[in-house]
Amino acid sequence: KVDGLFNIRESISKQLVENEQEELLYEIEMPLALILGDMEIDGIKVDAEKIETLQVEFDGILKEIEQTIYELAGETFNINSPKQLSVILFEKMGYTPIKKTKTGYSTAQDVLEKLQDEAPIVEHILRYRQIAKIQSTYVDGLLKVIDPETGLVHTRYQQTVARTGRLSSIDPNLQNIPIRLEEGRKVRQAFVPRQEDWKMFSADYSQIELRVLAHISKDEHFIETFKKNEDVHSTTAVRVFGLNSVDEVTPNMRRDAKAVNFGIVYGISDYGLSQNLNITRAEAREYIDTYFERFPGVKKYIDEIIREAKDKGYVETIFHRRRYLPDINSRNFNLRSFAERTAMNTPIQGSAADIIKVAMIQVAKRLEEENLEAKMLLQVHDELVFEAPEAEIPALQTLVEETMQSAVELSIPLSVEGHAGDSWYDL
Repeated sequence: KVDGLFNIRESISKQLVENEQEELLYEIEMPLALILGDMEIDGIKVDAEKIETLQVEFDGILKEIEQTIYELAGETFNINSPKQLSVILFEKMGYTPIKKTKTGYSTAQDVLEKLQDEAPIVEHILRYRQIAKIQSTYVDGLLKVIDPETGLVHTRYQQTVARTGRLSSIDPNLQNIPIRLEEGRKVRQAFVPRQEDWKMFSADYSQIELRVLAHISKDEHFIETFKKNEDVHSTTAVRVFGLNSVDEVTPNMRRDAKAVNFGIVYGISDYGLSQNLNITRAEAREYIDTYFERFPGVKKYIDEIIREAKDKGYVETIFHRRRYLPDINSRNFNLRSFAERTAMNTPIQGSAADIIKVAMIQVAKRLEEENLEAKMLLQVHDELVFEAPEAEIPALQTLVEETMQSAVELSIPLSVEGHAGDSWYDL
């Protein structure tokens, strides 16, 4: 392997220069590898007793939900068996099947969500599944990986797995502990500082992907919103729904505008948006068309990036990280559509990933320069998690927020919010 690497060094180095990727490798990825190494070795304290308490609590909740499901079904059965669940819902209880599979009728998540209004039992089945997943993956899973002597958990970060350039965390994955469901959030109560009189601290970028979209697309309305520090989803609602001011925006309108904003970032189709918002495809198509009319810079960016991808066969982030798209000119509609959505999203998500990597390098450097005891423990996409002596928190907050906000200069300001507390949950 070493001999092979030595022999390709010259041609690879030449390609790095041609692709303008020297800065990406030598100033971002390689220095970051050392910082990630420190974070992996340091680990993070997880209170095993707290996890065991959650285990008992979740067991109790699952038993209660089980009983409710059995009462509504009129019999006991294996809730985890799609086949038995299908029989209960569609044969015994007579609900309308939505999708057929080889072994019967589908009980997949999307199918059950559509059945919710018609079938009261479904709400309990969905909740049961969510909590059972948290229990098995995060509660039981974490107990297996806590070092019994130190109480620490050491995740591993992979720099070369996610094609957008995001970091991924494995053994255990600490980046996707659920945040939407309270039971999922509770798992974070067990993540605590390893010393008394220390606190946890986290700082995260606010709407970084939409800010990157504003920067790349140069859309004047987006840029104005961020420069004025206005709520981007409310201002989007005003433009898309033809309102006079943000005072007219209802919570539901803001929610819909948020779905459209993020949908556009991920290259959503009218079908995808109609499913998300529970509206017709025609209404979803109208939302998207109106959005592009009101945000012409975004429409121009999307058209140009797809055209560029078709010509070059790849797209790039602001730091020239490339993603090759072999299917971008495919005759197969599904393959081509997926490649087009990837072409739209990768420069945005990938640039956001690059920015937080630059921020991590600069934060680590400043912690050392300021001689702070604070440690950087985790990176969860747009968020950095630290532990520090309580007395250091004000200095840490100033240092981290300033450094993250100025990590990369965009045409609009980056916004960072920091919070301290006794556990990761409290943040």
